[in-house]
Amino acid sequence: MIQQQNSSDRLVRFIVLLGEIVLIALMMAALYAVYWHQMGGFPPHFKRLVVLMCLCYGICQLYVGVVVHERFVTGDQILHRYLMTFLTYMLLSLTVLWVFRWPLFTVHFMVPLYAGSFVVVLFFRFVTRRIVRLYRSRGRNTNYAVFVGPLAPIQTLVRKMVADRSTGYTVKGYFADSADASAEELGLEWLGVPGEFAKTMGERGITSNYVYCTLTADHRDEIQSIIRYCEAQMIRYCSIPTAFNYMKHNMSIELIDNIPVLSFHNEPLESTGNRLLKRGFDIVFSCLVLVIVFPVVYLIFGTWIKLSSPGPIFFKQKRSGLGGKEFWCYKFRSMRQSADADTKQATRDDPRKTRVGELMRKTSIDELPQFINVLRGDMSVVGPRPHMLKHTAQYSEIINSYMVRHFVKPGITGYAQVTGYRGETSELWQMEGRVERDIWYIEHWSISLDLFIIYKTIANALCGEDKAY
Repeated sequence: MIQQQNSSDRLVRFIVLLGEIVLIALMMAALYAVYWHQMGGFPPHFKRLVVLMCLCYGICQLYVGVVVHERFVTGDQILHRYLMTFLTYMLLSLTVLWVFRWPLFTVHFMVPLYAGSFVVVLFFRFVTRRIVRLYRSRGRNTNYAVFVGPLAPIQTLVRKMVADRSTGYTVKGYFADSADASAEELGLEWLGVPGEFAKTMGERGITSNYVYCTLTADHRDEIQSIIRYCEAQMIRYCSIPTAFNYMKHNMSIELIDNIPVLSFHNEPLESTGNRLLKRGFDIVFSCLVLVIVFPVVYLIFGTWIKLSSPGPIFFKQKRSGLGGKEFWCYKFRSMRQSADADTKQATRDDPRKTRVGELMRKTSIDELPQFINVLRGDMSVVGPRPHMLKHTAQYSEIINSYMVRHFVKPGITGYAQVTGYRGETSELWQMEGRVERDIWYIEHWSISLDLFIIYKTIANALCGEDKAY
């Protein structure tokens, strides 16, 4: 049965590879048809060029891989994997075309080709993911799972497998020292105690692809018995460390002298390559905003600010940045000048706000000057929002993991802001929720996640946001 599941996954990967190659070939043919008259007829070796481009893409796709067939995968993970594939494909194909001086190697042909291919293939990949989820939700391509040990450490995983049929899991039941009330609510059957695993599985003829075990090392004999049964029946045995029950952070496993060790707080931005990638994106994005958008906004809103109330156009305030280092954070001034500007948060009906300030805060236009901070290197486009020095001193004393936010540069927007934790933090739970999401972002960073957060920020600004005040 495991072989059947692996065959299904391989089939999905093959369909994705073949479909994307066909789309790239069709895109080249369509562009050739558009530029037919400009090219003066059929260019030499056009078919070979199509084959070459498709071969380059196929190599890159096989090298990077796809994740649309995975049972637990998010949209930003799919986007990240696709971005890596497409960037590798562009680099390889451009290098080959430049070295061999192929016909059609022109800006007028290549830019539309890459841009069109990127959009079409990305759409195809997400459609494929949707089809795979729909296929599994109808009971096809199903994995059968059995749990052994306490369910409390993996309550989230169990609920996901049972409630979301699109993951393609059917849970046959669980073995534990006693029945679990939460499992009964989910309709899961208690199959017996872990020591009777092999006997019960054999006598009842329970079919399973995966066994997920949360037993500790104290149950060594029972674990070895379960592993022997799984190996004999070609069932994949998976051990889940119970540390995940109380450590709600991203962890990775590394081998030290063949001993598996869990590493805590493993951040992607520890990598020099990832830091350079993020910094490069920040520079390009902030330059585009400051050159194209900022002058127009400054002319309109700068004039309005000066006419609405006395004081400067810009408001600057010291905030906590990377490593807890202080920096001047810039904004368009949205309030009247006051003595408590550096200590008091804005509230929904704050009397200090001006009419133009109300509009700017509602649409996040007041944050636009922070792209200057990004260009200077004080901030990033995406990251934990920088807080006032007073809040850093206050919350670092009462929230244990608060200072973890400062492992990376603060951002103009962040994961916490697009998931409901924007604005005033008048109660402790609001700041705790923001910190939790900021740490999740730090531990799961990817360039595709940044793009998703930027998209959500723009969408929220256009649609209006209740907590933007």
